[in-house]
Parts: sequence; structure tokens; C-alpha cells
Amino acid sequence: MATPSSAALASRHARHSPQRDEQEAVQKRTFTKWINSHLAKHKPPLEVSDLFEDIKDGVKLLALLEVLSGQRLPREQGRQLKRIHWVSNIGTALKFLEGRKIKLVNIHATDIADGRPSIVLGLIWTIILYFQIEELTSNLPALQALSNSNSSVDSTASCETGSPPMKRRVNNKFQGNAKKALLRWVQCTAAKDFGIEVKDFGPSWRSGVAFQAVVHAIRPDLVDMEVVRRRNNRENLEEAFALAENELGIPRLLDPEDVDVDKPDEKSIMTYVAQFLKHYPNPQHSEGDGQQDEVLCSSLPFSQSKEERKMLRELKVFLDQLERDLLRAQAAEGSLTDKYQAFKNFHVQYEMKKKQTDQLLQPVHKEGKLSVDQALVKQAWDRLSARLLDWHIHLDKSLPGPLGMIGAWLHRAEMALREDIPLQHVHEETANVLHRKLEQHKVKLLKSLESHRQTFMQIHKDRSVNGVPVPPEQLQDMAERFNFVSTSSHSHLIKLEFWEIKYRLMAFLVLAEAKLKSWIIKYGRRDSVELLLQSYLSFVEDHRFFDQYEIIFTALKQAAEVYVKSDSSIDEAEGVSKFLTETTAQWKNLALEVRSVRSMLEEVICNWEKYSSTVASLQAWLEDAEQMLNKSESTKRDFFRNLSHWIQQHMDMNDAGNFLIETCDETVSRDLKQQLLLLNGRWRELFVKVKHYARADEVDKLRQDYQDGINTLKMFMDATNEKMTAPIQVSFLNVRAFVQDVEV
Repeated sequence: MATPSSAALASRHARHSPQRDEQEAVQKRTFTKWINSHLAKHKPPLEVSDLFEDIKDGVKLLALLEVLSGQRLPREQGRQLKRIHWVSNIGTALKFLEGRKIKLVNIHATDIADGRPSIVLGLIWTIILYFQIEELTSNLPALQALSNSNSSVDSTASCETGSPPMKRRVNNKFQGNAKKALLRWVQCTAAKDFGIEVKDFGPSWRSGVAFQAVVHAIRPDLVDMEVVRRRNNRENLEEAFALAENELGIPRLLDPEDVDVDKPDEKSIMTYVAQFLKHYPNPQHSEGDGQQDEVLCSSLPFSQSKEERKMLRELKVFLDQLERDLLRAQAAEGSLTDKYQAFKNFHVQYEMKKKQTDQLLQPVHKEGKLSVDQALVKQAWDRLSARLLDWHIHLDKSLPGPLGMIGAWLHRAEMALREDIPLQHVHEETANVLHRKLEQHKVKLLKSLESHRQTFMQIHKDRSVNGVPVPPEQLQDMAERFNFVSTSSHSHLIKLEFWEIKYRLMAFLVLAEAKLKSWIIKYGRRDSVELLLQSYLSFVEDHRFFDQYEIIFTALKQAAEVYVKSDSSIDEAEGVSKFLTETTAQWKNLALEVRSVRSMLEEVICNWEKYSSTVASLQAWLEDAEQMLNKSESTKRDFFRNLSHWIQQHMDMNDAGNFLIETCDETVSRDLKQQLLLLNGRWRELFVKVKHYARADEVDKLRQDYQDGINTLKMFMDATNEKMTAPIQVSFLNVRAFVQDVEV
């Protein structure tokens, strides 16, 4: 099984180190500047301030892809964008990239919407690789073979995953070849003239001399390399970046402090250096000196050298001769012992040539095709391999009695254990293939193993079959192979079980993602949204969506625990742990999105209900109100007494309508806008004439309160006047009583 490389493991261990954090910070600054250099060309111009935040809604991501591709991409826009609209925008961007056959590994829309740094940086790096570096290198004929990758870029989003027990083509060819092409361009256009060793996009650039050499290659009058060699790193870097920006028009993506560190970030440096190639692909001609100097070194591996072709032809001759010798040895008379010894001699020569053959058969042509010489060698190698295997099988079958049967079975068992299971286009199909292999393994291998074990142990002990001696070397080789099959079969079974459940889970998550995309579309009329809600409820509740995940994930964790115990590889254990962690994080985001769909659909339906009811009632009221304008004042006052209620209805209609315009498809939105335009026009025309009736009830109440106050005051004055004019007899008691009455 393929496992992560040591470099990948080291990367994982360093992920949370200060150095890793600083590299992420440098990438963030560099990528932000690169994005802004392109968004400045957008109409209207846009700008990214905080990459991890500004990319969340997908709007600027789509704008960037539009600038880079020259295509118009659909998007969700508006002030009321919600998270599901963010995910929809990002999904559109990822689908666009996948449509260009750019492979996106472990990059999900929800991760971008969450602003996860490593995922965001991985996505932007993928875009830079495809839209900048592939384009640039493909424009140089000498570099096409290096940079070509069948229009396919793999983005691992700064993480590696364990590989299943099969040939899983993790295609990092593009990134590796693009890096080689760009590095060779630097070496051949700048570094070679000054004896500067530029062997990477990291420490080789720290001193700033390499940057200065690139500028010098384009404009020799700008740089004195002798002075450059005497200056310190920061001075060289600052001057190189300033000259490139001010004199050559190269956007400044880096600062000296980004590069003058122990391990400069190679992705940031590659992004910056590629701009020189973009603006000056042929620096030797930039000054118009008329010289037809060759731009690239003759050592660029865009085609095979004479030496390589010679080696291939010599290898072809050797393989043809070895095949002829093998056929003669097979046909020769002799004992089984002699023939097996001859087979072993040929096998040793075969293994000795295997490494050289693998190296020489690396594709050098576009689209990964082999040269004619390579194709001939491959044919010869495949023929030789097949003949050796057939001879080995024949020799084992030729053993006496049951040992011959065991020999034939042993070959079938080895093939089963080493068989590569091709990845299917759909995860569910891969899981089904794994399930069939698992059942075959149980029936054909494990049962046969037990039935053959006792017989073989007895033959190995006796060194003979029914008294007939067995070639000792062949028997010992079979014993080692039998032991391999015996010890590997159980762990292989465990491995198949784990990978079957893993792909079941991956298929489940893909299905959930697909369903989610079908639910966060631009919506239609109310009946279609209600059908979507029914579909959602059927999928989530009737099929126990969340329970299904828990069942599969629990089974996966149990299988993973057994699998890790059976496999002593630390790399594989880390790969399994990483997959479980990433799957848990992916499910957390996905489950949150799926749960939010119901509330969104219900909110859309609720707004349709509110909009429909308010439109119907408001239209009917407007008909009556417009006719009422010709009536008497008292009639109008009475009719418009509850105008405040219709003001609220009008506001509710517009709130619901604007929400639906933002969330519905173009056709529905256009109809809603037209309907609202007409109704709001009628409303404004009417409201100007009747708005003073909005407080009629309040005015009537104030008028009544005023009248009641007047009446009360009149009664008081009448009573007072009556008391003041009434005659009284003059006496102390009468006067005191009168005063008291007045005071009261």
C-alpha cells in the first residue's frame, strides 16, 4: 500500500510550528497581492484585504476566475447573502475548476466558507499553478514536455491522505514539472552567466543575488553584479524588488523579510519569479540587441539526449537477447533442479535491470506518451516479465503430486494479495469492487490456505513427495512464499474490510454533498419549494440520514482500529488517523449545512405565503381606496381610518418580496420585481393623497379629549359663578362655611 512520503510526514509534524505559521503568513501576504494584481482588472475593480475572510462568500473568488479565464460565471449576490449562498458561490468556482480537469483533493466548499487557512491557501496555490505557471511554461516550446500534465493539477490543500491498497494515481507531476521548468528557466537565463547556484525556490534565493541576476538578465544596465555580491541580503532583496516593480513593471509580491529567513516559502517565491517569465519569457532579446542567443540551456529535458537514446537501444538489445536465452533455457533438457537454477539466474539478471528500466521509461513527451525507443523497450520488458512468470508457474506446476497443485495455488494467492484494485469513477462502485474482492478472499484464499497448510508442512519436513525428492532451493523458495501468503492473508482481509467501509462513507458524503447542492439552488415558485422541502424531509428523516452516518462512521472507526493494529506502519496509522479527523471535520460542516437547509426552505415558503397574502389583500384594498378618493371627506376619513394597518401590510409585502427576489431564480425574480414595481407605484400615488389620514384615529381622540376638557371647565365655571352670586347672611359661621366651600 502506498504511504505518505517522509517529506509529507515532516510537513504534518511541522504544521503547528512557528516556522509553519510564518510560512502560512508569507503565503497569505503573497497570494493576496497576486490576487489583487488581477482583481484590479475586474470591472468594477475589487480588492482583497483579509484573504481568509474576503474569500468566504465566494464573490471575489469568482471574480478572480473571471479575470483569469475571460469567462462570465454565475453567482449569488446581494446584501442578504447567507452561508448557503456562500457555499453555492464557492461550489460554482470549484465546479468551474473541475471542468478544466483541475483535480481538487480535500478542498470542499464548506472549508472555504469557514475560511480554513490551509484549505484556502491550497486552493489559491492550485489556481496560481494552473492559470499562471502552466500557461507560462506552455508558451515556451522547450518547456512544454516539462510543464504538460494532461491539463490536470492536483491540489492536496497542504495535506496528504493514506492510499488504499490499489494503484491510486496521485498526480503531482504537474507541480513537479512546473517547478523544474521554472527553475531551469532561471538557471539558463540568469544564473549560468554568473556562476550562481540556484537549485531550489527556497534558500537559494535568500541572499537576493538570484533575484538580482534575473533582473540583470532582462536589463543588464540596472544591476552591477560585482556590487551585488558585496551587499547584505536585505539590501539586495529590497533593491531587486524595487527595480523589478519600478523598472520592469513586475508587481511586488514579496518583502525582504519574507525571503531572508532560514527556510523561505517556495510557493511564494515561485509565484513571484513566474511573473518575470510572464513579462520577459526571452530576456536575452529584451534589449533589442539583435542577437539570436539561445534562451534555454541545451540540457533542458524536453527531449531525449543522444546518450539516453543510445542507452534505450542498448537496453532493448539486452532484453531481446535475454528473452532468446530464456526461451532456449526453457526448451533445454535437464532435471527440474537444473531448470529451476537456470530460472533463478535469469531472475537475478531481470531484477538487476529493473531499476535502470524504470528510470529510462519515464515519459518525456506531451500527454505522458513514450518515445518510440521507450515504447520498444517497454514492449520487450513486458514480454520478458510475462515469460519469466509463465516459466515460474510451469516449474511450480511440474512439482510432483499435490505440491504441483500447491505451487499453482500459490501463484494465484500471490496475485490476489498484490492485485491492484482500480479506483472507479464513483466511490460506491469502488466499495462494491472491494466487497467482491473481500468475499473472494474469504472463500478462495483463506479456505484454500487452511486446506494446503498441513500438506505443505509435511512435504517441507520430508523434503519429498511420496518418496520423490523435491529440488531443495525451489522448495525453500516456496516455503518463504507460503509463509508470506499465510502471514499476509489475514492483514489483507482486515485491510479490505477497512477500505470497503471507508469508500462506503466517502460515497455517503458525496451523496450528501450532491443533495445539499440540489437544495441550495436559486428557488422557484412556492409549489416547487414545497416539493424541495418534501424531498429534503424524505432524504433526511425517512431515510434517517444522520443515523446512517453514525452507523457507517462507527463501523469505520472499529475497522480502522483493527487495521492499524494489524499494520505496523507508522505512516499508515497517521494516514488513517488523518482521514478520520478530516472526515469528522467535513461531516461537522456538512451536517450543519444540511440542517440549515430545512430552516431556509421553510423561511422561503413562509415568505411566499406572506407575499401572496399581502399582495392579494393590498391589491383589493387599493382598488377600493382609489375609488374612495372621489367620496366626501367624512367618508374618506372613515375609510382610511385604518391606514396604519395597510402601511404595515405594504411593508410586509416588500420585505417578503425583496427576500424572494434575492433567493429565487432569475425568471421568478424578474416577475416579482415587475409586480412590486407596479404595486409600489400605485401605493405611492395613493399615499401622497391620503397619508394625513394615517393619524385620523389619534386626531379624533385628541379632539374628543379637548371637547371633554371644555365641558368640564364650563361646568366648573357655572358652579363657581352660582356660588359667587348667591346671597348669604353675614355672620362668622356663615362666612367661614362659605370660604370653606369655595376652597373646596
